Amino acid sequence: MADGNRFFPAPRLILAALVAGALAGAVAVYVSESRSGNNAEHQVAVGDSKDDVACAAKGERAKKVAAAATGEVAALLPADPPQSLKSLAFNGPDGKPMTLADHAGKTVLLNLWATWCAPCRAEMPALDALQKEKGSDAFQVVAVNVDAGDDVKPKKFLSETGVKTLGYYRDSTMAVFNDLKTRGLALGLPATMLIDGEGCLIAHMNGPAEWSGPDAKRLVEAALQPES
Repeated sequence: MADGNRFFPAPRLILAALVAGALAGAVAVYVSESRSGNNAEHQVAVGDSKDDVACAAKGERAKKVAAAATGEVAALLPADPPQSLKSLAFNGPDGKPMTLADHAGKTVLLNLWATWCAPCRAEMPALDALQKEKGSDAFQVVAVNVDAGDDVKPKKFLSETGVKTLGYYRDSTMAVFNDLKTRGLALGLPATMLIDGEGCLIAHMNGPAEWSGPDAKRLVEAALQPES
C-alpha cells in the first residue's frame, strides 16, 4: 500500500461498508445500535471440548500479544477467553476443502472478506504486503473470500487490487462467517482473527486496519515469540 494512503475515520468506513453491502444485497456488514465498529464489547461463545479447554488456559498469553497491538492495529482485542478455531472450514487455493487445523504449527492471521465490502478493498493490498514480507513457515495470512457464486468476481477483485502473494481461499456458503458470528467474533466484514499454531484464537478485530505498516509487523513479531 502506498505511503500516505490512510484509512478513513471509522464512522466513514462503516458508512461506506453499509452502502456497499446494501447495494449488493449483503447482510450484516456492521452492527451499530449502542455499539460501533472495532471497539464493540461482546460476549464470546466458548465450547467445552478438550481443545477449547486447552486454549482457554492461554488467557495471559492472549493479553500479552494483544498488548502489542498499538497504533494502526490498536483495535485488535484479546480473546476472552481464547478458544479453538481448528474446525473452521473453507476451500484452499487448490479448491479442495480444508480446515484451519491444516495450518497447524503456523500462527495465522485469518481475514474474512467479500467483493461488496468497501473496507475490504482498502485493506487487501496491505494484507498482501504483510504476507509478502512476513509470510514464512511460522506465519501466514489466510484471507478467505465469502462471496456467493463462482470465482469470477473474487478473482477479478484480487486482480484489480493488485494482490499477488495471498493464497486464494474461499467459502461461498458463508458458513465460516456464520460460525464466527455465532461465537460473537464476526460482527461484519472485514473480520480478522489472530490464531496460534495450536489453532487457538489469541486476538480478533472487526473492521479494517493498516496491515502493511510497522504496527502490524510488530504485532506479528510479538505473536511469534515463544510462550513463556
